[in-house]
Amino acid sequence: MSISLNSFPDAPENWDINIATSTAKADGVHMSNDHWDLIRALQEYYSKVEFPHLHQIKKTLDAKFNSRGGIKYLYQIVPGGPIAEGCRLAGLHAPAGAVDKSFGSVA
Repeated sequence: MSISLNSFPDAPENWDINIATSTAKADGVHMSNDHWDLIRALQEYYSKVEFPHLHQIKKTLDAKFNSRGGIKYLYQIVPGGPIAEGCRLAGLHAPAGAVDKSFGSVA
């Protein structure tokens, strides 16, 4: 699988594929095409909205990944939470409510 920065047109300026890969590895996540699709989807969403909202991101991801099982599938491939962990891997700030400081990832 060949992944290049050109595959992520909406990536934040300081985002790096190698850092995303090593972060995922440290978290026990083995990157697949679906993980890269999640990162791409989150980066695209963030590039289009000024204030990302947790509920809307969930709805957007559920629709985008519907054929693969939606948000439930994403929780299987990203146990740390498809939004909280996904945003971290995508170089984005998780929206309010995605992480509960006393509990951990909730989204």
